[in-house]
Amino acid sequence: MKKQKLIGPISQVLTLDHLPLKGALKDDQLELIEQAGILIEGEKIFQVGPWEKLIKDFPKAEIHELKGDFVALPGLVDCHTHICFGGSRARDFAMRNAGKTYLEIAQAGGGIWDTVTQTRKLSQADLAKITGNHANRHLSEGVTTIEVKSGYGLSVEEELKMLRAIQEAKSLTSADLIPTCLAAHMKPKDFSGSNSEYLHLISHELFPSLKKEKLTHRIDAFVEKSAFSPDEIKPYFQKAKEMSFDLTVHADQFTVGGSKVAVDFNAKSADHLEASGDAETHYLAKSNTISVALPGASLGLGCAFTPARKVLNLGGALAIASDWNPGSAPMGDLLAQASILATFEKLSTAEVLAGITFRAAAALGLADRGKLTQGQLADFILFPTKDYREILYHQGKMKPMEVWKSGSKEVRKTGGMDALKSGVR
Repeated sequence: MKKQKLIGPISQVLTLDHLPLKGALKDDQLELIEQAGILIEGEKIFQVGPWEKLIKDFPKAEIHELKGDFVALPGLVDCHTHICFGGSRARDFAMRNAGKTYLEIAQAGGGIWDTVTQTRKLSQADLAKITGNHANRHLSEGVTTIEVKSGYGLSVEEELKMLRAIQEAKSLTSADLIPTCLAAHMKPKDFSGSNSEYLHLISHELFPSLKKEKLTHRIDAFVEKSAFSPDEIKPYFQKAKEMSFDLTVHADQFTVGGSKVAVDFNAKSADHLEASGDAETHYLAKSNTISVALPGASLGLGCAFTPARKVLNLGGALAIASDWNPGSAPMGDLLAQASILATFEKLSTAEVLAGITFRAAAALGLADRGKLTQGQLADFILFPTKDYREILYHQGKMKPMEVWKSGSKEVRKTGGMDALKSGVR
């Protein structure tokens, strides 16, 4: 029998159990256990229930007694990040706020290509260290599962370097890193052929290496006028499906079209959706593709938010992610961004918490986390309050006092500006 640990007493445990994957949620649907404990066996949750009963029923469990008031939530899941990168785009941000257009910023040497140039200069070891530091900052703020995209290499070898770095970074953090290949971020400026020729090259030369080295089972693409059209991306996704990759799509950020591609290819998720209208939200809501709101990009670019309220009211599944990247979403604070989205889109606390836990996990194809129930991974976070509503009320300023990952209490390795400085060279 594996060693058991009992953590508590906890003022409130929000299990998020019995909540559906799709549709609107009300706060009175939340399962709330007061004066509770969480019993862990190995890396998984064995039982959640009243503290006094658990102490009586499991007298041999190792007690981790808490002093003061705490609220427990499942560990947060960030299902869309770009935290493997080199350099900074602070100049882009300043220029954008000063009224410069995307084209003007790109002509001045900014934009995605700037990050590609800076990322290519770094070694795999350097990128792994940067990614690990970013992941540990996220972990210290309660994010226990983090999706990480490539997409700043944009050649076969440079994309492999990024994805190998993400694999290497797994040894530098306790957070679970879920790698995604975003080689179809844009056509690289140093590629002389067409968009279609670039996609053919990547799908036929990079995809087999991803499989051989087991670097990722996920393929992403930016479907947008400034990147790849729906028609251009279809053969690319068809090849990915033939090779049994899961799909996700950067969709409807500035113009529509990407969300339809996502649904038609049964993608796990369609992310962004700031430009989605009635037709797009209806199409998404009727599908099994999860809509992922990225409020960090809306804040960074000063544009509209994902129509999250509409997606939920139509019966769709909504996850919320940070989009942490050096260009449009440098904040990288999932809880703060989700709280702000809630204010503008009128999301209930239940909808927000579902969107950054089990619904986000589902967008990654993960069913073993996001709820505090028997058999789930023992990923949970403890906030210094006795009322769960205080967490979103403070709009990200209340951070967890304790983070537990796979049944072990985390020691904070890095955080704050340390993690940010590691990515600026």
